[in-house]
Amino acid sequence: MYYYGIDYTYMIFVLPALILSLWASAAVKSRFSKYDRVMTKRGITGAQAAAILLRANGISDVKIQHIRGNLTDNYNPVTKILSLSDATYSSSSIAAVGVAAHETGHAIQHNTAYFPLSFRRTLVPVANLGSRLGPLMAVAGIGFGYSGYADQNLPLFQLITDIGLLLFAGAILFYIVTLPVEFNASRRALKILRESGVFVDKEEIRGARSVLWAAAMTYVASALSAVGSFLRLLLITNSRRRRR
Repeated sequence: MYYYGIDYTYMIFVLPALILSLWASAAVKSRFSKYDRVMTKRGITGAQAAAILLRANGISDVKIQHIRGNLTDNYNPVTKILSLSDATYSSSSIAAVGVAAHETGHAIQHNTAYFPLSFRRTLVPVANLGSRLGPLMAVAGIGFGYSGYADQNLPLFQLITDIGLLLFAGAILFYIVTLPVEFNASRRALKILRESGVFVDKEEIRGARSVLWAAAMTYVASALSAVGSFLRLLLITNSRRRRR
């Protein structure tokens, strides 16, 4: 897998996603900071916007609460609690309202039984196990099985590698399913913000869209990074098996 001392599998499958991830993270911070200084025309806070959007969709059983942290906003479909962070809850900035509306979009998805959201919930145990143990088992199987250290146990190490790759694939499926969930929540948020009158001009919509688009790119980068790492491990595994 090396040419002139360079691991080309890393350069092709991992590095581009890493660069995208760094860019997306910087873009989220930059755009949130920019539109966090621009207040909404109506002076509505993130918490108030979330309440308005929930009522507009006939949802009365979701609790809105304040949590500590910066951009730690989330919606828990099990407890039906919409948690808004320090940067969002009491702020009336375009960025804060956009983020609050996005998380409210998840509550609306849950209320309407949006299939990708329900499917993603079923994948959580698989994703947690796969993301932690999958790569570790695959790397360990490759390292020990093809090092010449334990030729007599090669089938065992091949099995460990295969199980690791299978677990990793389960985690990748979670990352992929997350993409339509996040993009759909943002589309719902922007549509309802406009229709409910929380935002009253195009500049507010444009600012919120800019923040949410950058945030969505972090999910894209995570998915690409996982897929790239999986393909790299799969390619290394197949290459070494052919050499045996």
